Amino acid sequence: MIIKKINELIRGASGLAALICLITLFSGCTADDDKPVELRVLNYFDTTAASSKDEVSFVWETFEKTNPDIKIIREDLFNTPFHERVEAYLAAGELPDVMYVWPSGRSAQLHTRNLFKNLEPLIKRDKLDQQFTSVALDPGGQISNRIGILPRTITASSAFYVNLDILDECALAPARTYEELKAQVPVLAANGYKTVLMANEDSWVMQSCLFSLVAGRFCGQGWTQRILSGKAKFTDADFVDALAFIKTIYDDGVISRDSLSTSYPDVTVQFADGRAPYFIDGDWRVAAFVTDQTTGRVLISPERQKNFFITVFPDIPAAKINKSSSVVLGTGFGINAAIKKGSAREAAAWKLVKWLSGAEVQSWLLRTGGIATPTRNDINVAALNLEPMQIAAGNLSKEYDKSTPVIDGAFEKDVYDPINEGLRDIGLGTRTPRQVAEAVQAAFEGWRRD
Repeated sequence: MIIKKINELIRGASGLAALICLITLFSGCTADDDKPVELRVLNYFDTTAASSKDEVSFVWETFEKTNPDIKIIREDLFNTPFHERVEAYLAAGELPDVMYVWPSGRSAQLHTRNLFKNLEPLIKRDKLDQQFTSVALDPGGQISNRIGILPRTITASSAFYVNLDILDECALAPARTYEELKAQVPVLAANGYKTVLMANEDSWVMQSCLFSLVAGRFCGQGWTQRILSGKAKFTDADFVDALAFIKTIYDDGVISRDSLSTSYPDVTVQFADGRAPYFIDGDWRVAAFVTDQTTGRVLISPERQKNFFITVFPDIPAAKINKSSSVVLGTGFGINAAIKKGSAREAAAWKLVKWLSGAEVQSWLLRTGGIATPTRNDINVAALNLEPMQIAAGNLSKEYDKSTPVIDGAFEKDVYDPINEGLRDIGLGTRTPRQVAEAVQAAFEGWRRD
């Protein structure tokens, strides 16, 4: 850098003029010009995890070796100590340059106070929209409605698991619409199969793993924000219609009322044993079927897994949108908003954030089980030596192009508990969709007054 400045200053000068140039240069130049940019980083890191040593080596040391002009001063904390440190930084009014962040929840205050840079201009400049899925870069997925972090994973709370062997046996193809799914019920029953398995003994499962998707399809994207802002109500026709669709699913036998007494652990065994061709749960549930790396046990062998795939619930003809899932963005890293725009520190921080959410790091996280679904679309999941169902989960984000919120992530417990209870009552036939909607709206208004 110094040599470059010398050349720039004395270019065209000679004799005394060149000497004056050199004196001028060195009078305002210090050794700091050749020092690397230092970045303070707060990292969420479990040092007891099996992959912890690999993370230090692969993720952090690799970056420093390939970027000698950047020095990382990393603070590794996990669980409660991490969140306590964030609170301390907030109280002091001084955040690290780069830090590990949730898109909402625990990090809500950091987002809503705009303490992170909006990364959208940098994303557009570097054309990252071509490398990340559209869902990952949707500002609506982060509580501030800005892109404060580059998420490293997407959690789809509603995934539709399909056993092709059973469908082939019954001369059926995977249902593309609800009407096709409904038409398969008698065919499957005649062959001794149920249609769709769910573990609805715990009321959160229906809400999180199916109804959040259904409500999003009937009410449209951004529906939870419209309710929170007072522009919509739970008693509006679209939300009541969404509740009514759950009644229809039970009435049509697509999901049996027996599911209301099926436990969360039991349903995975039932699906693995081939009791039905379809199963609804979150994308995380794939871990129940693949080989347990500690015990070596497996519910569905890698060979059998080749005849399963994972997609989203079929299109619903009466819905406003389809090809969607209820989604929660995963964590990523944000850049302190106080860093000067266009500075060397901003450039260094952005380079680090891109690396931490890059294809190499996300591939490493997939291999080690750190994530199930990447946010990048340039990862060859099939090349990572994963089991077939892990590959299917990794490709799930390519099965939908719209995301809607998970209800228990968008509302407080005082609001989503009545939804959970109401969905169960609809299944039991003890309350109507309209009655449930009215109870939820009353609960919401009570929560808002409090």
